[in-house]
Amino acid sequence: MTARQTLEDGLRAAGLGDADLDKARSYASSKGATLERAVVALGMLDEDRVYRCVAKTAGLPFVDPGKAKLEDDVVGRVPRDQIEQSGALPVLIRDGVLYVAIDDPLKTYVADNFAFFAGCDVRCAIAPPGRLKEAIRRIVAGGGAAATPRGKADARADSGDPDAPIIRLVEETISRAIEERASDIHIEPYEHRVRVRFRVDGVLRDHESLDRALHGPLTSRLKIMASMDIAERRKPQDGRIDFRRGGRAIDIRASVLPSSHGETVVMRLLDKDQGLRSLEALGFEGEDRRRFSETIKRPNGIVLVTGPTGSGKTTTLYAALRELNRPDVKIITAEDPVEFNIAGINQCQARSAIGLDFARILRAMLRQAPNIILVGEIRDRETAEIAVQAALTGHLVFSTLHTNDAPSAITRLVDMGVKPFLASAAVQAVMAQRLIRVLCTECRRLEPATESELRTLGLDAAKTGAIEVGRAVGCPRCEGTGFRGRIGIFELMILNPTLREAIFGGTSTESLRNLAITGAGMRSLFQDGVRKVLDGVTTVDELLRVTASG
Repeated sequence: MTARQTLEDGLRAAGLGDADLDKARSYASSKGATLERAVVALGMLDEDRVYRCVAKTAGLPFVDPGKAKLEDDVVGRVPRDQIEQSGALPVLIRDGVLYVAIDDPLKTYVADNFAFFAGCDVRCAIAPPGRLKEAIRRIVAGGGAAATPRGKADARADSGDPDAPIIRLVEETISRAIEERASDIHIEPYEHRVRVRFRVDGVLRDHESLDRALHGPLTSRLKIMASMDIAERRKPQDGRIDFRRGGRAIDIRASVLPSSHGETVVMRLLDKDQGLRSLEALGFEGEDRRRFSETIKRPNGIVLVTGPTGSGKTTTLYAALRELNRPDVKIITAEDPVEFNIAGINQCQARSAIGLDFARILRAMLRQAPNIILVGEIRDRETAEIAVQAALTGHLVFSTLHTNDAPSAITRLVDMGVKPFLASAAVQAVMAQRLIRVLCTECRRLEPATESELRTLGLDAAKTGAIEVGRAVGCPRCEGTGFRGRIGIFELMILNPTLREAIFGGTSTESLRNLAITGAGMRSLFQDGVRKVLDGVTTVDELLRVTASG
C-alpha cells in the first residue's frame, strides 16, 4: 500500500467521505498542492486532525507548537535565521535527542542541517502548518534564545560529532577535490539548488548539485573552519583553512562573496607536499630558458612575470628563486600569502589589516641588506616606485603584474606613475605566461594536421609537408577529458638598448611589441604554444582556447 493510500485511509477514518476525497484530489491537482493541504484549504477537516493522520502515515510523532512550552535552551540550539529559512522549529529535548517540528514529511532533511548546529541527534515531528508558522513568527520577531550569539553557535558547531552530516559533506567535498587534482572548489547558490564545481587543469566542471536548504549550514561550517565571522553575510570575507588528508597538508584560501541568492564560496587548494617545481617542469625550455637564466643571474634590475590570475606566475618566481638560492646570497620575499616555505629564504607575510602592505615590507627589506627581493605583486604607485629604486641601487627585484602580454607591463608601470626613463633603466626582463592543458599520455593520438590547422599555426603545407598533431581522446586516467596536467607557454621580452630607447621615448605598446619580436628575439605566447602543439604536447584547439589567437 502506498503512503498516499495510507493517508487517504486515515482521512476516511477521521470522517472524510469518498466524495470529499475526490473533490480534495481534484483541488490538489489543480493547485499543485498536497492532499492534506487541499483538505484543510477546503475546510473539510481541521488542521489538527489532518496532520495527526499525516504523522501516523509518515511514522513520525505529532506535536502542536502552539501548545508546547518552548524552552530557551531548546529553541536556542539553532540560529534564528536557520529556523526562519527552513520553516522548522526545535520544540523538545528528550534523552539527548532534539525534536524538530516540520509541516511536511519530505522536509525530514532538516534533521541533518540542525544536527550541525545543535551538536546532537535530531529527529522530526509533524506539526500543523498554521500553528508552526505562527510559532516561528513569534520566535523570529521576539528574538530571545533563538538569536544565538555567534560564539556560542560556533562552539557547538565546531565541537560537534565528526560524523555530523554537514561536517562529513565538507570533508568529503574537499577530499574528492584533492583526488581529482582540483585547484579550486566553487560553491554557488541558486534559487532552488546549490551548485558545486571543481576547477581541474584550469577548466571548471560540475561536481554535485545540493539541496538549497544545505547552503546555510554548509557556508557556516566553512566560515568556522576559515575563522571568518559566521554572522556577517553582507560583506565579502577571506580566510584560510589548514586541511590534512592522509598525512598531506593542504592549504586552502577561502573567499566568501554575497550574491543575489546567498553567499558564494570559492576555495583555492594548495598542496604543500607537492614541493617546488623547476622551470623545465613548468615547460620553460630551449633558447628562452637559457636567456632567462642569464638574466636572473644579473646583480640588479627588475624581472617581472605577468599574466591573469591562476596563470602560474608565483610558481615561476619560486622556480627562479630556487635556482638562485645559495648560501652566499640573501633573499627576502613579501608575499600574500606565503604559498611555499623555502629553506634558506626569509619570507614575510603581508597583512593589510594591520598596515603591513607590500610597500611597507619593501622599505623594511632594504634595511636588511638583501641581494634579491621578491614582491608578490606590484599593485600601486608606491610599491612600483620603491621597487624601481631598489633595482637602481643594486638589488635584483622579482615581482608580478596583471597584464595580458610582456610589452604591456611597461605601459602598466608608466600608468602607475613610474617615469619612462626610470622604467627603461630599471627593468631587465618581462615574461608573460599562460597555463595550457597537456594531452594525456595514456590515450593521446597523433594524426596528420588538417589544412585549416596548418593555417591556424601559420604553416604552409607545401613547404612543411605532412605534420602530425595531437588529438584528445579520453580514458579512465584522464576521466574522459583527453588531458591530464598543465604546463606553461611563455613570452620573454629581455630589454636591449633599442627597447630601452623606445620606452624612454614613450613608444606605444604595439610598437614595443614589434620591436621586441624583430629586434630582441621575443617569441609570442602563441608561437611558443605552436612549438608545443608540434611536439604533440597539446592540441590546436587548446592553444586557441588559452591564447584566443589565430
